[in-house]
Amino acid sequence: MRGEGIGASVGTVDVMDDVLPGPHGPVPIRRYRPQDPAAAPALVWLHGGGFFRGDLDLPESDAVARALNARGIPVVTVDYRLGPLPGMPWIGRTGPRARRRAPHARDEVVAVLHSLAEECPAGLVLGGASAGACLATTAIPSGPALAGAVLAYGFFHARIPCDPAVQRLVRGHRRITHAPLLLDAANRTYAGPLGAGAFPAPEDLSTFPRALMLDAERDTMRASGDRFARQLGAAGVDLERHVLPDSRHAFLNRPDSIDFAAAVDLIASWVVRRPD
Repeated sequence: MRGEGIGASVGTVDVMDDVLPGPHGPVPIRRYRPQDPAAAPALVWLHGGGFFRGDLDLPESDAVARALNARGIPVVTVDYRLGPLPGMPWIGRTGPRARRRAPHARDEVVAVLHSLAEECPAGLVLGGASAGACLATTAIPSGPALAGAVLAYGFFHARIPCDPAVQRLVRGHRRITHAPLLLDAANRTYAGPLGAGAFPAPEDLSTFPRALMLDAERDTMRASGDRFARQLGAAGVDLERHVLPDSRHAFLNRPDSIDFAAAVDLIASWVVRRPD
């Protein structure tokens, strides 16, 4: 059963917190209903955070949803189950939203998609940023038929491909925090020893819907995006990809940046566009 929502109208955006049933308990979501909806499918959006951090108030979740809502696109953001903290897996292991390894988060996203498919006649687009993009790709094979997928600066492989040409472009603290070895260690914490459902399987890509990929030029994870784009192309997926020049990872978490504005424009125009 759907829970009672708490609504608030902010400007031209009608926002309501809600819960949907999931396989591991209720899943919190947030609905953004535009005052003047476009003739477009609803976007189900997943924030990033390395699988172990982030929530519905993160700019990468809330600001993205509001910006797209202002362009007439209905958005539902999902507070999926977070994974263990790298190096401190014992923290947050109890409680109703206890941290869990894969495939808990994927299972919750799939349940949300099935629930929303019944109420969205124009269809659903599933999207996410960073870890959320990876999570979206793993949910697609088990979910309902989708009108598309939006993947922003995601990583899609248990081990991040090491591309020296890409790595030389990374600047600032992310030269350390996004070093491939550290990213791989965080991935292992989330995936667990079996890696159950943590990353997309190449054999599942034949069922992938049309897709939009947005990547940052100065981003270690672009190497994984490069490889995944090739894998989607080999599977015959209708793919549109943009690498934003001179951009850094998590540009959707910086609402005042020109990269945020450019990415939102690309997403909005792509979602409302009818496939040929």
